[in-house]
Amino acid sequence: MRLKIFGLIVSCLVAAPAQAEWLEASSDHFVVVADDSERDIRDFTEKLERYDAAMSKLFGRSGAKPSPSNRVTIYVVKSDSAVRKLLGTGSSRVAGFYVPRAGGSVAFVPRIESRSNEPDPSMLILMHEYAHHFLISASQFPAPLWMSEGGAEFFASAEYKKDGGMTLGRPANHRGYELYNDMGLTAEKVLTAVENDGKDDAFGAFYGKSWLLYHYLTFSEERRGQMSAYAKALATGRSLREAAVGAFGDLDALEQDLNRYLKQRRMRVIDISGEVLETGPIAVRALTDGEEEMIPVKLRSKRGVDREAALKLVADAREVAERYPGDPAVLAALAEAEFDAGFNDRAIAAADAALAIDPKRVNAYVQKGFAMFDEAEDADDRGAAYSEAVKPFVALNRIENDHPLPLIYFYRSFVERGAKPSELAIQGLSYAAQLAPFDLDLRFNLAMQELRDGNGDMARYNLIPVAYNPHGGSFADNARAYLDRLNAGEKPESIARGMGGIAIPTNAGALISVDPSDGETETGDSGSGSISE
Repeated sequence: MRLKIFGLIVSCLVAAPAQAEWLEASSDHFVVVADDSERDIRDFTEKLERYDAAMSKLFGRSGAKPSPSNRVTIYVVKSDSAVRKLLGTGSSRVAGFYVPRAGGSVAFVPRIESRSNEPDPSMLILMHEYAHHFLISASQFPAPLWMSEGGAEFFASAEYKKDGGMTLGRPANHRGYELYNDMGLTAEKVLTAVENDGKDDAFGAFYGKSWLLYHYLTFSEERRGQMSAYAKALATGRSLREAAVGAFGDLDALEQDLNRYLKQRRMRVIDISGEVLETGPIAVRALTDGEEEMIPVKLRSKRGVDREAALKLVADAREVAERYPGDPAVLAALAEAEFDAGFNDRAIAAADAALAIDPKRVNAYVQKGFAMFDEAEDADDRGAAYSEAVKPFVALNRIENDHPLPLIYFYRSFVERGAKPSELAIQGLSYAAQLAPFDLDLRFNLAMQELRDGNGDMARYNLIPVAYNPHGGSFADNARAYLDRLNAGEKPESIARGMGGIAIPTNAGALISVDPSDGETETGDSGSGSISE
């Protein structure tokens, strides 16, 4: 049975029904859900779009839009404590978190003051995490730990200009303490780190030093082109240290240069005029009464629950659904809660009820497909069961051609029944990874398929971001082991023979939490994302 991320969720996250009106703002790249004024939620969403536009301008990606379901959904809750309750165990210092999932990336942040040009701490957190989301989508090269975190800090320190423009690459003043108390963290240690396993000040020092290194290499005339050369070296199989020495030379000299750079009285920034930042329209709607009452359920479902928490949650979902039997959004949320609790028949029934009212209700197709795949696992005729289970995803693909989940589950329909995936299924999996490159579990699974197909170069391309995932993840160790074997000259088919079965994405995603204390894509034309039965 599918288990969503992490553990226990308490039941008192949001008072239901909320006193303020819950609104949803929808834009090209974001969906924002908050119980706030229309003015504030629109302003918040507009700033997020400006932030994306500024980075897109810098990376030559202007005009790129995700499919509707591949946007980032941001839930704004009452306070830091509400965020921590959602996260659960080990969250005493967390002020926001982000879950990157193909077709369902979500972020949870406390109420944000967005009217100031200077981002508040909660906005900084969100901008940091969205920078991760953006950079892995925009870059064709791997980003090891320091580059990933340094890049996220570089962009998160942005300032909103009164003319509608942005200033990027401002000094990371929120890292001032860590920068001047770096705990002996040298450039060499930062460049060769696989995981940031420091505690307290040392943990934050890594963020600060990574920002300094990223900022210096971005603006230094003497070292122009070195960061790109470093990333290219990693892509060809060089180790972290080999790539660093090859690109930057003597690492002790680099450390001295960084110390001098930090002591400068002024640093360069990137100013982007509002005239060149194009953002699309923002639509704001009030949630229905049923959607409002379902908010406490939806927050916990989207965050991820285990079976114990799901069994408690589904009772709340059923109570709301009884009061709003004609609301398709409520019924789709009920289907999700039923599936999480292991009641597949009820999940399918709720999804069907939602689709009878609204045949384009995306989440209803998704939850029905999840439940049918789960049921098919124990079917007497697994082949026939999986052929049926993929039908909701086929229907969803016709509605939203670039939704990644139908492509993933079309591939799964072969793997789960022990059949060799068709060429169309493999192409679909590859296209799903292009649509959602931030879903590293998906990238890992594509790499496994590429190893089986003997395509070592593409397998390396997809293994590298998994291996250097700044937040670890279940596949990071395996990815590094496979990379080491590829780089040692072992043939991909040989590696594949020892892998066992193909790993399957869970769509649970990897959870990324943040402690506030602490080039252009070249992918080629993948063609259509269409699938057929």
